[in-house]
Amino acid sequence: MKTTCCLLAHAAIVAREFGIPAVLAAAGARTTLTEGGLVRVDGTHGRVGVVTENTGRN
Repeated sequence: MKTTCCLLAHAAIVAREFGIPAVLAAAGARTTLTEGGLVRVDGTHGRVGVVTENTGRN
């Protein structure tokens, strides 16, 4: 996850080439998310949500 980027950022290119999800330009992510926390990434709909510990849902 990167909080700042441009459209041709190295992280985006590497993620695409390896077929792994990447979240770029996620303003506020460092203050909202905690290290080691789980997030659900829905690239189809452009959503990122925190997974709650009890239900596994966001």
